[in-house]
Parts: sequence; structure tokens; C-alpha cells
Amino acid sequence: MTTLRLILGDQLNPLHSWFAEPRPDVIHVLMEIRQETDYVLHHAQKILAIFAAMRDFARQLGEAGHRVEYLAIDDPANHQSLTANLDALIARHGAARVEYQAPDEWRLDRQLAAWAQQLDIPATMVGSEHFFTARLDAARLFEGRKQWLMEHFYRQMRTHHDVLMAGGKPMGGRWNFDHDNRKPWPGLPREPADPRIRHDHSALWLRIEAAGVKHFGNPAADRLAWPLNRGEALAQLEDFVTEALPRFGDFQDAMSTRAWRLFHSLLSFALNTKMINPREVVRRVEAAHADGQVPLAAAEGFIRQIIGWREYVRGVYWAHMPGYVDHNVFGHHAPLPAWFWTGKTKMRCLAHSIGQSLEHAYAHHIQRLMVIGNFALLAGLDPAEVHRWYLGIYIDAFEWVELPNTLGMSQFADGGLLATKPYVSSAAYIDRMGDYCKGCAYKAKARTGDDACPFNALYWDFFDRNRERLGTNHRLGMVYRQLERFDEPARTAIRQRAEALRADLDAL
Repeated sequence: MTTLRLILGDQLNPLHSWFAEPRPDVIHVLMEIRQETDYVLHHAQKILAIFAAMRDFARQLGEAGHRVEYLAIDDPANHQSLTANLDALIARHGAARVEYQAPDEWRLDRQLAAWAQQLDIPATMVGSEHFFTARLDAARLFEGRKQWLMEHFYRQMRTHHDVLMAGGKPMGGRWNFDHDNRKPWPGLPREPADPRIRHDHSALWLRIEAAGVKHFGNPAADRLAWPLNRGEALAQLEDFVTEALPRFGDFQDAMSTRAWRLFHSLLSFALNTKMINPREVVRRVEAAHADGQVPLAAAEGFIRQIIGWREYVRGVYWAHMPGYVDHNVFGHHAPLPAWFWTGKTKMRCLAHSIGQSLEHAYAHHIQRLMVIGNFALLAGLDPAEVHRWYLGIYIDAFEWVELPNTLGMSQFADGGLLATKPYVSSAAYIDRMGDYCKGCAYKAKARTGDDACPFNALYWDFFDRNRERLGTNHRLGMVYRQLERFDEPARTAIRQRAEALRADLDAL
């Protein structure tokens, strides 16, 4: 009696209990399908890295004695649909049952659940054995509360899992060292060398292109640097902890044209494809702090991203899907400027952040939030379009983690379900935290005029236009007090400059 076990492209966890020992009656199924490459336009490196990692995973399973059925993107037997391929494999192998790990994306969860209901053989969903929390744990924690707060969730997680705790209290007497982690990078200490293995997958890339898969961005097919298996991911974790993490806290919000990754881990792709587990990442960082290798502020800041934000946004996602993607509280509908796909804009911060994203399929959280997302919100871009762009361009972007971060945190399109205020700024913040403004065609300190940084007029006009919705937000009191100091001619000039900018975003 044969059992088919489906493994999705973001379920590459060799430590899952499924793989404890080979079973002759079990066939593990992996498939490269247009359904998954085509639902949004994806960065070339994202497609290539996931396919290469899936192939490596299938190879490892086979070498360990497991039976594997692998459908390549150009296989004539590939129906390019998850469920159509499963139907064909059930018939081919005379399978008596199907098992699949819980998908992390709503659309796949619903697709497989609906398909399973109409099967005439049993189909069972099992856990992915990856996250700290279950899908609805956050919803249960905040049940009956009007406002969700990540900080409350984070403290609960720290306490429950005994992370950076001492005698029931947070180490250092503080839960959050965010205030200590906001330094611009002066150029020293130097960015650590990138130790990642470069893979030549030119042949695979040619097959992907020949199969007609649409894409954008640099494929870097002959030097693909993303980890393709657990061993490479663990080596990357170790290098990060020893070489970059000690400085991560100080400069986690810094931006620079001289260093594209600074002291960031680049582990999110390995985590989100489940090559490594968040528990082992957190414990390794804890151990580094306990051994005196890493300052508490750096350890806490990094762990907060894993045990706090990563788990929290997943909870937001599952609590509010499927309608979450439709939120658009400000009624923004402007299309993305053409330079979102080229990086060719006179605004140096956006040219660098988008250009880097196109080159590496990666940008760190401040580039995503306070440069690209900041502009998108102030300019009134359609949040659903912004979401699809983020989902497609970033190597680590899977909807469960990307959608709440983009729609809620970055665009505030959910009206405050996830974040307590819009995360926007004028040019002053970008100038303070990086070197983007030096040599830019626009003046960072000017609000109006043809050479004034677009962020400035757009920033003040955004708050002026949305006074009714945002004016009573206690976290924005200082913004509105400052806005009140502008006289009427100044506000008129700001409004006119902002309207002109929004009327021709492609020209910026």
C-alpha cells in the first residue's frame, strides 16, 4: 500500500520526523511547477535557488534510501499544477493514501484542503515541525483585545520559551534594546567577508528559461550564493554568529552604498525554506552571548526578529486571511513607477535599494521598510501592487511573512491591525542612517522646489491629508504639533509640490 508524501519548495527540512528512516511503502514527491513560478512575477534568483535547493534535497533523500518522485519544470509528464500532478502520481503508483505538511500560505492550504475532500483515498495534513507557535496561537493570545501589540507577544514568547531570561526576568533588566541599535555605519568596522558557497547552476537556469518561466532581476546563475541545504545553512549561521553578530546590534538599521549587507545574517532564505530551525538559531545566538562573544543588545535585537516579528506576523497572517490582502485603508491606487523594475531613478536611496534588490534578490529590513516601503506609502502606491512586488523580488518572501510586513507594517493598509503607526519619514531619517543623500540629485533638507527631496513634501502632505484618520494617534502627536507650526503659504507649497510629484512618479 503506497503512500505519497508531498514536500513543497519551502519544506526542505531533513530533520522532519518523516525522514527518520526510509520506508519502502512511501514515495516522497517534489515538483517544480508553473503554478508556483507564475502566481506573481518572481526574481530569477528566487526561482533558481528554490529549484536548486529542492533538487539537492531530493538527492539527499535518495542517498539516504528514501524513494523520491521528482517532477522537473520541463518534464513532459509535468501538468504544472500541484493537484493535477498529484492526481497523476496517485494513478501511476496506485497510491492508497496521501500525506502533506501544513502549507504556510493560505492559497496552498485551501487548494490542498479542497482537493483532499474530493479524493477517494485518505489525505492527511501533518505539522511542518518548524515554528515556535501554532497558526492561531497569536489570535488566542489577543482574543478580545482591540489592539495587537508585537511587544506583548514577544515578551510572552521570551517567557514561555525561556529565551534571554534570568530568574524569570529579562536579562539586563530590559526586554528591548532597540534604542541602542540605531547607529549609522561610519565605514568601520569593515563589513565581514561573504563566506557563502557560490554554485554554478547555469544549466538549470537554461532549462528554466526554456520552459518559458517569466522572471526579472539578475539570475547570477553561475555564482548563485544562497544555501542549498542544511549543511550550508548551518555554516552560514556559524559564520554570522562569529563574524557579524557582535556588530549586528549597533548597525542593524544602518544603510550604506559601500556595503550591501553590512552585518545582517542573510539567513532568512534558509529559515523560510526550513533548512534550519528557528529554535537552533535562537539557542546558538543565546550561547554566543552566554560565552561573552556577543553583546546583549546584539543578541536581543536579532532574537527579537526571529522569536518576535517572524512568529508574530505569521500569527497576524493566519488570523486575518483571506481578506487581509484586500485592506487599503488610505484608498491608494497609484501604479508602481517603472523604475521599481529597473532601479533607474534620480533618488539615490531608492536607486541603490531597488538596484541592490534586483542584483541580489535581497535588501535588509530598513531598506525595505524605511526607503522603498516609505516611498510607496507616501506616494500613494496601490498596496496590493506593492505586496506583489515584494513577494516576487525577495529571496525570502513567502506570503505568510511578506504580506503582513508589507501591507500592515510598511503600508499601514490594515489601519493598525499589525502596527501602531505608519512607518514613514522625511529625508532626515534616511540621511541620518546612511550615506544615500550624499551626491543625490535632490537636496535632503529642502521641502519644496524642483530639487527638494521628494520624501519631504510627500511626508508632510501625507499627514496633512490624513489628519482625520491619524491626528488622534498618540504616537504621532509630535508630527502634528510640528505640522501646525507651518504657515498657510508653506502648507500650500508642500501640497502643490506633493501633488506634482504624485502626478509623474516615473520622472523622479
